[in-house]
Amino acid sequence: MIKKIINNVKNMEKDILKIMFAGFKFSLIIFIISCIISLLYIINPISHILYDSGIILFKTGLTFGVMFFICALAMDKIKKNN
Repeated sequence: MIKKIINNVKNMEKDILKIMFAGFKFSLIIFIISCIISLLYIINPISHILYDSGIILFKTGLTFGVMFFICALAMDKIKKNN
C-alpha cells in the first residue's frame, strides 16, 4: 500500500507536484506561526486565547498539508484517466 502511494507520487506530473509542494510550503508557514504562538503562551501564559489559537493553527496547518496531498493524488488520477 505504501509502495503504491510512493510510486504514484514519483509518477506524478510536474505541474501537480509543483502545486503540491507550494501547498506544503504554505502549510509549513502555518505550522511555524502556530509554534511561535504556542511558544509565546509557554513563556508568558497571560490568556488562554494564545493557547487556543496555537492549537487551531496547528490543526489548520495539518489539515491543509493532508488536503494538498490528497488533492494532488486525486488530480493526477483524474488527469491520467482522461
